[in-house]
Amino acid sequence: MNALTPAIAVPDTTLDPGDFGEMRRLGHRMLDEMFDHLEGRRDRPVWRPIPEETRARMNAPLPWAPSPLAQVYDDFRETILPFDGGNTHPGFMGWVQGAGTPVGMLAEMLAGGMNANLGGRDHMPIAVERQIVTWMRALFAYPDTADGLFLTGASQANFVALHVARTRVCGTAVRQDGLAAHPGLVAYASAAVHGCVPRACEMAGLGTAALRRIAVDGAERIDTAALDRQIAHDKAAGLVPFMIVGTAGTVNTGAIDDLAAMAEIATRHDLHFHVDGALGALAMLADDLAPLLAGIERSDSIAFDFHKWGHVPYDAGFLLVRDGAWQRAAFAAQDAYLTRAATGLAGGAWWPCDTGPDLSRGFRALKTWFTLRTYGLAAIGAAIAANCDLAQALAARVGAHPDLVLLAPVALNIVCFAYAPGGAAGDGACNRRIVERLHIAGQVAPSLTLVDGMPAIRAAFVNHRSTIDDVDRLVAGVLACGAADACHT
Repeated sequence: MNALTPAIAVPDTTLDPGDFGEMRRLGHRMLDEMFDHLEGRRDRPVWRPIPEETRARMNAPLPWAPSPLAQVYDDFRETILPFDGGNTHPGFMGWVQGAGTPVGMLAEMLAGGMNANLGGRDHMPIAVERQIVTWMRALFAYPDTADGLFLTGASQANFVALHVARTRVCGTAVRQDGLAAHPGLVAYASAAVHGCVPRACEMAGLGTAALRRIAVDGAERIDTAALDRQIAHDKAAGLVPFMIVGTAGTVNTGAIDDLAAMAEIATRHDLHFHVDGALGALAMLADDLAPLLAGIERSDSIAFDFHKWGHVPYDAGFLLVRDGAWQRAAFAAQDAYLTRAATGLAGGAWWPCDTGPDLSRGFRALKTWFTLRTYGLAAIGAAIAANCDLAQALAARVGAHPDLVLLAPVALNIVCFAYAPGGAAGDGACNRRIVERLHIAGQVAPSLTLVDGMPAIRAAFVNHRSTIDDVDRLVAGVLACGAADACHT
């Protein structure tokens, strides 16, 4: 520094610990206690009500001053960990949520330590995501042109797929001109489609009126003949059909559309065929279940969640697209701050920001890579098949008991049934109370849904920790709660 250079005092503002040894000891304690938490999860309630005083502890002012990490961790142990959502517990069977694994937890820690941004550039985390894309391409028998992308979940993956399909039919000009220059776009899905699909139409500016919801049969599968007729009718009316959405595992009952028939219809009408496989797509890993998905290999895109039946920690949604050029046409942009280079960190042939909406992206691929490599696809497939076996076992118990009634066919891993003394289901209010009481009891946690407008008890088997004992606890709990006075008022 010469005499003309002013002296500038720059304070040391690092957020690294002054004593890594102390943090290491506390970190080991955190890790050990999380292993204890998972190992003993069955011994604690699935869910417990949150005391008002515990809720009140979260109503704190802005934390301008620092707090010792050990104190913050103690607060976590006392006010957060005991009152989780319950999906790691083997008795959790109400919603389609994966159970996670210790391996995934460790991988999430490693990803946090790397703090990688997978928007683009040339670094190995990008290669890990590319590996998952390659594996999924092979699993679903997609061509070498296929590409894929991690997203928060299937809701966002379905939204991105809609944008891809829209750009295919409208051309890249739609990105500048908007939908006003392309009126009359319509898409198709079953009446049982997940709510994220009509929401995707809303967010894309199409509106829900642009989504034709086709009637379903008694097993909640789309009526393919009605689908074909509706497309022909819309074409004759001057509208522009552009996309069909098949469902591989409906949210209510787990039904799988006839994907092969839908692929034929899409080919005949030259439409983008997308499959929402948020729940069921990974049934491809189970030999006895994969035939239920026949036709999925003919789709143009598939949305699914590794954080459901793949048991990767939240969140890890995924979109697979038959031709990566379609994604790049829908999303790639050449902003100045994303200038590429032939070599160096700004190199790399594949930047995920060219294939989806996000530039800032976490390292979701690492926990998926660890999970698939550590357990192997066969073991994950076996866990998926076991869940479906538990659903069939529950259906058999329901069918054999005079006070229980099955309300929908069991297509995969979801059972909808009701407490119905002597076969009379009543107005369904009793089933609402049964579900609430089971949650409070803390052994099992089914959910409540509507089947043909009537309240139903819904058990979704997604947890790799669940056993036949959990099925028996559910049945016994439903019968006990149903026989209680509260269910006869």
